[in-house]
Amino acid sequence: MGAGAGGFNRASDPEEFARFCGDLEERGFDSVWLPEILSRPVLDPLVGLAVAAGVTTTLKLGTTMVLPGRNPVRLAKELATLDRLSQGRLLVTFVPGINQPEELAALGVSASDRGPMMDETMPLLRRLWSESSVEHLGRYHSYASVSVDPRPLQDPLEMWVGGIAPSALRRTGELSDGWLPAFCTPDEAATGRAVVEDHAAAAGRQISAEHFGVSLGYSGGDLSPELQKLVAARRPGVDPRSLIPSGMDGLRATVEAFLAVGFSKFVVRPNEPPESWPAELDRLATALLPLQT
Repeated sequence: MGAGAGGFNRASDPEEFARFCGDLEERGFDSVWLPEILSRPVLDPLVGLAVAAGVTTTLKLGTTMVLPGRNPVRLAKELATLDRLSQGRLLVTFVPGINQPEELAALGVSASDRGPMMDETMPLLRRLWSESSVEHLGRYHSYASVSVDPRPLQDPLEMWVGGIAPSALRRTGELSDGWLPAFCTPDEAATGRAVVEDHAAAAGRQISAEHFGVSLGYSGGDLSPELQKLVAARRPGVDPRSLIPSGMDGLRATVEAFLAVGFSKFVVRPNEPPESWPAELDRLATALLPLQT
């Protein structure tokens, strides 16, 4: 069970963030997660996770990272360095980024190029982490001979994929090690998993049954009209209340529903920063950690 730290932003106290990471580890959470959204005031995930690595010893370091627009060689070295210096604690889920004008402008990548970029870059990253010299001639990247050192401590360093679009399901099955969607119901997740497994089988691959999870936002109380509007814009035709549980009882019931359809990894994240992170983590630990013992 991991916890998202998207509520920490440019105004966050560094000591508060360090305490948050330490509190997660102390309470028995598996991992801390930082999203990457360039157009919003959230922490950069690589920098934030490097700080988290320095103030913890066993807590895993997760990110939902936007892959399109990144230099693959630089990214391969950054991720390998963080994984090695954290003694193999890095968790990576790649996403195409939010399909909004301000985010696309910040990425500098057209909406139509994001998917093909991911398809090219993910296999390239695997090669950079495993081969002594890489030659690559692609649509977006070309290298005559390039190598990355250091390499990740984890061998291999797993790459998961987020998203529920058909292209994301296909990409997960063909290229990734696991699936971590968000803004979906348990029934949608179960259907998506079957599609992922079909794509994997067609590609001669198999994804571990333990590598299906969900990133789950929740609300402390009733969903505000503003939040319902935002969610409805992202998932038209789907009741926002079916995507974002309310309160600890609702969150626990939703996690149980995902467990029932074979999902075993969770990243839970409050939609609004709580008044007290320690108190919120206590509530989460009481409600959710017993489900995964």
